[in-house]
Amino acid sequence: MADFGHIAIVAAFVIAAYAAIAAPLGVQLRAPELKASAYNGVLGVAVLMTVASGTLLLAFMTNDFSIKYVAEHSSREMPNSLVAAAFYGGQAGSLLYWGWTLSLFSALVAYQQRRADSTMMAYVHMTLMAVMAFFGLILGFVASPFEKMAVVPSNGLGLNPLLYDLGMLYHPPMLLAGYMSWTIPFAFAVAALAAGRLDAGWIRTTRRYALVAWAILGIGNMLGGWWAYRVLGWGGYWGWDPVENSAIMPWLIGTAFIHSVMIQERRGMLKVWNMALVLVTFYLAIFGTFVVRSGVITSVHSFAQSSIGPFFLAFLSLVVASTLTLLFVCLPRLRSENQLDSMLSREASFLMNNLLFLGLVFAIFWGTIFPLVSEAVQGTKITVGPPFFNQVAGPIMIVLIALMGVGPLMPWRKGRAESLIRLFAPPVLFAVLAAIGVGLFKGFDQPKALASFGACAFVAATIATELSKGTLARRQATGETVLGALGNLISRNNRRYGGYVVHLGIVMIAVAVTASSAYQLEQSTRLQPGASMAIGEYRLTFNGLRERSEPGVRIVEAQLAVEADRELVGTLITDKRFYRGFERQPSTSVGIRTSPADDLYVVLAGWEADGSASFMVFVNPLVIWIWLGGIVAAAGTLVAMWPQPRPGLVQVGASTRGLAVGRA
Repeated sequence: MADFGHIAIVAAFVIAAYAAIAAPLGVQLRAPELKASAYNGVLGVAVLMTVASGTLLLAFMTNDFSIKYVAEHSSREMPNSLVAAAFYGGQAGSLLYWGWTLSLFSALVAYQQRRADSTMMAYVHMTLMAVMAFFGLILGFVASPFEKMAVVPSNGLGLNPLLYDLGMLYHPPMLLAGYMSWTIPFAFAVAALAAGRLDAGWIRTTRRYALVAWAILGIGNMLGGWWAYRVLGWGGYWGWDPVENSAIMPWLIGTAFIHSVMIQERRGMLKVWNMALVLVTFYLAIFGTFVVRSGVITSVHSFAQSSIGPFFLAFLSLVVASTLTLLFVCLPRLRSENQLDSMLSREASFLMNNLLFLGLVFAIFWGTIFPLVSEAVQGTKITVGPPFFNQVAGPIMIVLIALMGVGPLMPWRKGRAESLIRLFAPPVLFAVLAAIGVGLFKGFDQPKALASFGACAFVAATIATELSKGTLARRQATGETVLGALGNLISRNNRRYGGYVVHLGIVMIAVAVTASSAYQLEQSTRLQPGASMAIGEYRLTFNGLRERSEPGVRIVEAQLAVEADRELVGTLITDKRFYRGFERQPSTSVGIRTSPADDLYVVLAGWEADGSASFMVFVNPLVIWIWLGGIVAAAGTLVAMWPQPRPGLVQVGASTRGLAVGRA
């Protein structure tokens, strides 16, 4: 089985390298058979990588501990769901998953675009297969998931206890697929430069692929926060860890790209900027993969120091050097067709949006790599903690949220100050009143939080205004019901109104993040059985400890009765789990009681021989709205990506004078 999987990977590497050479050679030699051969190579690589991945998965499911990777990341006691997830639970398997999903996406894109410009697609195939060849090289010759054991053990070590959770089934594959999926827009950008197709055509072709990549990576980040919140036991969901930072940076630059391409499509501007954004997004995706796989930066998420780090660094350097050189050569043909006419325009607001995203990413990037810089300069690693990121990123994010409400309402080219004042006065007034209302309720000692709430209220008001105006206009024109008019408005203008739904989801997340950060309650306590503590509106009574066992794990759990407003509302159970082979690394199961208003979050910190136990208790306001906001944003992305219906004739109104017919 090990030999079979290894041969499949090496064969995929050889064919990917061949296709990466044959595709551009077919263009240069005007040989369609070479381009067709490269296309077939893309499909063949997908088949071979699927065979390799299926072989490794089968090895896990059959407990084939003759394969070192299986022995290190699985055991007979693990449930089947986690055994399957162990496929990507280690370094080599996660790289195989990265390469496998890339091969599938590449084959899908090649098939979907098989009738497109053959020259353009040849360079797309070249880029995709060049990246695929790099991963094939690593998997085949540097970090093989099919390395054999000299002595076959009777049982494996199993996964790290922190990975024994439902989140293991969702977060890692989504995050890895999110990194990988930005290879598709990157390939089209490189193809546009290489083929000289520098109009907005490559943007239109790439748009849905970019939205898919943006959505997958965004969901991966959201699931990571949800997982960390449930298992790490520190009361939060985002700690500005280097791996978290590496995952959010390409998503932020990708967000800037998705916004700025609208300017190129509409006005023929920002061609160089858009090209640079999609290139940088891919650079950061590879950088994120490098950080977590190399162990070069200390993180609770990353793997140990590894031999693949220099390979990733060399690959990233080669990609940056080659693509920036190509961009520089093409600069004369990337001139804008129009200029910025006014600062009071949608173009200006989107450009400001982009600059802020870039500044935010630079601050995060600098804080992430600063330990490496300090070690190189001073010989000592100086870690940059959450206070730096909160202080720098917080104000930028507040302005970015406000711009979500400004941009969509601004006119293209140039707006009149008087009309803009009338347009923005109501949402601004609503924002001020909302900030004052929160201040009266919670106090005015958190000015950044109040500013954030005000910005969110401003965006919500602009979204409500746009939706209500559009719905009313369509209802008057068609005679539809309110819900019917709203549904048809969104479906027939899905790109615009899908974007509004995404913005609404982001606002929900921002409100929840602000509330849970600024108004979190925290208390550490030690309780004897029968003793109680109070925090916020809650009162917790410790009912004692209980020890139990499950296959391969010893569990010590504490049960607490929960009262809210002096009424018993239920019980919470929090525990420590000691897995076989990892007794010195117990995992934590957090007790969480969720309501629309807040989360009561309880962590068992330790216990004594007399039966007493120590707890960390948090009250985190509005946390559930983070996850609900993520669902709304994902739904909005799906709406924005949905193909628009073909125009047709519909009845728009009937009167005593006759029938009015218009085009939908």
